[in-house]
Amino acid sequence: MRLNKFLALAGVCSRRDAEKLISDGYVSINGKKVTPPAPLLTGNEVVKVNGKVVTAATEVKVWAFYKPSGLVTTHKDEQDRLTVFDYLKEQGLNDRVISVGRLDLNSEGLLLLTNDGGFAQFAESPKTEWERVYRVRVFGEIQNIDFEKLLDGITIDGINYRTVVIEPEQDFKHKGKNAWLRVVLKEGKNREIRKIMEYFNLQVNRLIRINYGPYSLENLEPGEWKEVNPLI
Repeated sequence: MRLNKFLALAGVCSRRDAEKLISDGYVSINGKKVTPPAPLLTGNEVVKVNGKVVTAATEVKVWAFYKPSGLVTTHKDEQDRLTVFDYLKEQGLNDRVISVGRLDLNSEGLLLLTNDGGFAQFAESPKTEWERVYRVRVFGEIQNIDFEKLLDGITIDGINYRTVVIEPEQDFKHKGKNAWLRVVLKEGKNREIRKIMEYFNLQVNRLIRINYGPYSLENLEPGEWKEVNPLI
């Protein structure tokens, strides 16, 4: 197993962030600083990040977190914006966690957190087919949406999106300036909902994830979290 994958599975960070940690000189193996590319591990090495020994999680833990709008889902932000992980640490969640997927800066709602990279990989995999459910408020004419076309999948700017189910919370003839939609995805690619709405000349002004697979936002308020069962 390569070092960057080991760090991801140990819940330190994503593989991409692990590569940056290695490049920046924060990772050592058996007391020696590691340089890129990430080496293969035999399983007998002592791996440290910032001087702390990294071991694989022995007990899988999962948390449901209501991510407020304005937090960045990354461990380090080049623009020094407040990250999900800085916020959680400030609020007393001291476990080392990674996120299951992401929610962008202006999105809110259910974000799963775990100490186990294997759980994150399972939950994120398209093969697992865990549905992501969102409440989305859009500005514009929802009659522009080709609901049937979305069921068959759609390609936008060369990117293929799988089946997307959209249901208006009121009705298809809603004429107000803003309308709430229920959107169900199987993959949740980067900014997928926003790009689809833009394609149909709609502007997203609020996006809340309410379900991720078997997990639900339930009664969590923005900024709150709770530990939940690792359902794998």
